[in-house]
Amino acid sequence: MPQLRIPAVYMRGGSSKGVFFHARDLPPAGPARDALLLRVIGSPDPYGKQIDGMGGATSSTSKVVVIAPSSRPDCDVDYLFGAPAIEAPVIDWSGNCGNLSAAVGPFAISEGLVEAPREGMARVRIWQANLGKRMLAHVPMANGEVQEEGDFRFDGVAFPAAEVVLDFLDPTGTDGSVLPTGRAVDELYVPELGRLPVTLLNAGNPTIFVRAETLGLSGTETQAQINGDAALLARLEALRAAGAVAMGLAATTAQATAERPHTPKLCLVAAPQTYRVAGGKQVQAEELDVIARMISMGKLHHAIPGTGAVAVAVAAALSGTLVHALTGDLGDRQVRIAHTAGTVAVGAQAREVAGIWQVEKASMSRSARRLMEGWVRVPTEIR
Repeated sequence: MPQLRIPAVYMRGGSSKGVFFHARDLPPAGPARDALLLRVIGSPDPYGKQIDGMGGATSSTSKVVVIAPSSRPDCDVDYLFGAPAIEAPVIDWSGNCGNLSAAVGPFAISEGLVEAPREGMARVRIWQANLGKRMLAHVPMANGEVQEEGDFRFDGVAFPAAEVVLDFLDPTGTDGSVLPTGRAVDELYVPELGRLPVTLLNAGNPTIFVRAETLGLSGTETQAQINGDAALLARLEALRAAGAVAMGLAATTAQATAERPHTPKLCLVAAPQTYRVAGGKQVQAEELDVIARMISMGKLHHAIPGTGAVAVAVAAALSGTLVHALTGDLGDRQVRIAHTAGTVAVGAQAREVAGIWQVEKASMSRSARRLMEGWVRVPTEIR
């Protein structure tokens, strides 16, 4: 039997890349679609390399996106993000990818799902279906096409491209709560670590913040140092799973590990320090507000997830959180975040009303580019 031939576009968005599909070209949501997309990406792979698929064997490159015209009057397209595990037969649909969000608007315009001006800036209204939230993508246009080339650079991506500005509107939890426990700091008990102060935040994606020093870390560790320490990764996963239960996202820590590897994220934060990042550049302490190391799908992220940067910015805007204790009051200024590969600045607008925090939006800049377009091939019999 010939292989299945499915239209697809391989895109980079921010510091991630993934395979983009029209919903019309896939089975309905459910086990059959999950099995198909796992086979596309090359999971599960006990060797951890995704050799027989489109995945790149990291959390940043093992991703799928499903796009459809939106039925909502206030949005142009619906965007569903899936995070396939590399070694397990699981796709986590619980959260968003902030980096790939930058590619949704360009994809929608190029695929004819959204009308755009020939020149200037196109605005694409996106319904983030995983979280039930709206986003606005500001996409540059030139000669009737998406402008992809440009001089915008950000740490974590080797080459410059055109800037895409993303506004995450009301990026809090689906119930509107940014602090799911109502507290800026909670004490979390983890058998492997004891009792730890944490901030449990629901913005961008659900995120657990912990001071790196409480784990015996400096916050400036490299990918090799973190990802090469299996015992440390196991302790960090135990912390993440305990946080998932405390946030009401999983009934047990075992369920959090097995069924929600993508969310919540775990972010290790530290005070500004001068250190050398992965690309060789040295960042200066006086140019930073906070250092953030994000654990994504069980490993230290090579830069910082887009939603992770949003979460840091929101946490910095809320008095009393572990992040705010490091950054202090920033006013209207964006928070300057140091990550594994460099730095990024993200802004968040938040205010406290009758003792409850409300977040109007968070904004950040990324870039996007089509890497390949055509069809992906999948064996007719998926096993």
